[in-house]
Amino acid sequence: MIGTRLFSHLWPGVPLAFGSAVLFGMTAPLAKGLLAAFDPQLLAGGLYLGAGLGLAGVVFARRAVGRPAAEAPLRRADLPWLAAIVLAGGVLGPLALMEGLNRTSAANASLLLNLEGLATMAIAWLVFRENVDARLLAGAAAILAGAAALSWQGRGLSLDTGALLVAGACLAWGVDNNLTRKLSFADPVSIATIKGLVAGAVNVAAAFWRGAAMPSPTAIGLAALLGFLGVGVSLVLFILALRHLGTARTGAYFSLAPFIGALAAIGLLHEAPTMKLAVAGVMMAAGVWLHLTERHEHDHEHEALDHAHAHVHDEHHQHGHDEQPVVEPHAHWHRHARLIHAHPHYPDLHHRHMH
Repeated sequence: MIGTRLFSHLWPGVPLAFGSAVLFGMTAPLAKGLLAAFDPQLLAGGLYLGAGLGLAGVVFARRAVGRPAAEAPLRRADLPWLAAIVLAGGVLGPLALMEGLNRTSAANASLLLNLEGLATMAIAWLVFRENVDARLLAGAAAILAGAAALSWQGRGLSLDTGALLVAGACLAWGVDNNLTRKLSFADPVSIATIKGLVAGAVNVAAAFWRGAAMPSPTAIGLAALLGFLGVGVSLVLFILALRHLGTARTGAYFSLAPFIGALAAIGLLHEAPTMKLAVAGVMMAAGVWLHLTERHEHDHEHEALDHAHAHVHDEHHQHGHDEQPVVEPHAHWHRHARLIHAHPHYPDLHHRHMH
């Protein structure tokens, strides 16, 4: 049985990351059935637009019933980061992928898409100095090796122009994942809504400008629903996981998406299970075990800090309130006094210290 102190640093970040990977992983086999009715770039834009419209509906519904989210709003100072996130992850990444798919083989693209997890972790470690230890690296390597084994076609890798574009898309998403961490304190639904609406509109407009045909209303509705769940809700869960786990660990768990997609293809599309699926499963299970059993604990110092985010009153939030009673969770501007203590932790909003 997992002890309370160990469990506390796994919850809720790990389930959120798994949920994001499950929803995104299932999107690929489901979207495959829609490609017969959609231009690829139009489908990519339609998925993002469906995500943005669906989440916008959630925001309006919350306000209509008088139950706004207990989340910190985006600030004016956050807008440059948000613009960079939309550009890198919502516009450049999907566009590079679509152009790459037109110029390289599916085998190349499948293998190269695994670079997203590697790019996410490398940027988090080397640029943003996020704590990455040997156990995390070993677990991430096992998960990425499983993803590579799953997509390997036995014909090698050709670094043509299309392959370089796919690799560029992975780099764009790696940048996107790391920049999104800077906004993980804010309302994830608002972030995902803006990203979906703006990026989706850009790709849809570009597809129609290229001469893409209009799909049937039924196909549009299915794409919008799939985008809402597989892109929109998945992105909200990913941002929440970033808040609790940091970028490197969230990216590693998210790398399970190809395996989840393969399992979904077996169940939904009746594809036959293969030996490489079994090998990939063993590798990924080993990587997940290494991550779940990671225990990072030491004396660490919290410097005095003022910020706003959704929280409950725990050992890191001991401030008072003028109004009573207080409903938890809630979000407001609050101050953290200097604190020195030790407990298991990840590089979350309150543990981004140096080692």
